[in-house]
Amino acid sequence: MRQVAATVTVVTTDGPAGQMGATVSAFTSLSADPPSVLVCLKADSRIAKAVRGNGVFCVNVLPEDAVAVAQAFSGVFDHERDNRFEGVEISNTEFGPILPRATAFTCSLNHRHVHGSHAICIGDVTGISNAGEKPLTYMSGSFHIVRPQEL
Repeated sequence: MRQVAATVTVVTTDGPAGQMGATVSAFTSLSADPPSVLVCLKADSRIAKAVRGNGVFCVNVLPEDAVAVAQAFSGVFDHERDNRFEGVEISNTEFGPILPRATAFTCSLNHRHVHGSHAICIGDVTGISNAGEKPLTYMSGSFHIVRPQEL
């Protein structure tokens, strides 16, 4: 799977189970009717527990220059700071924070299925904030940017 390029997203959530955010690459569109998306979260992670407890989440597709944000929400700096949102301008929603210049999908958790080590979370899309930015991607252990192919 290291050879498969993936869009870099940060899944956020907020509600009774608390505010949480984590970098996630397992994200895809699931259905146009009804509009829904799928994210895979490590089943025993804090983000998976918070999404389950809150029943809502927001998928933030990061812009190509947001490597530092991706790293912060991946936990790389957790030993230095307790709050992954520290220093990040956010727009709060009832589903979870929207990150700067991210294309965001706000979702209500429709279904959760645990398979092996991960929870497959299906969200009904309640809103979209299209930032119009080129996405950051990840492949083979490093970040990449998307460029159109010249024909």
